[in-house]
Amino acid sequence: MTEDDQLISQMRRGALQYCVLALLRRGPRYGLELVKVLSQTTSLTASEGTVYPLLSRLRLLGHVRTEWRDSPQGAARRYYALTDEGARALDSFEIAWAGFRDSVEGILEGSRSNDSNL
Repeated sequence: MTEDDQLISQMRRGALQYCVLALLRRGPRYGLELVKVLSQTTSLTASEGTVYPLLSRLRLLGHVRTEWRDSPQGAARRYYALTDEGARALDSFEIAWAGFRDSVEGILEGSRSNDSNL
């Protein structure tokens, strides 16, 4: 694993649970569906081995609830839905993320422009 790969992995690990919560804000989804959506974004590619334990932790935290639904393609699927507590956690993350992102971008932009006021 290259240094760049390690950096992306660390950033992904910190943000992935909130990306999952954000995807659930639109409505309930089953686990494999979440894996597929996350895999469409190169930086967030996540395997079933990552997403299912994460969903389990989110359920234990009370951020998601689950229900089994029949599937037209075979066995019943477990659907995950955002709880009120999960929505509050996501709202808090969005506020913190915006401040963090703005701070990092300010420093990076300042370093390119040789701004000595940082």
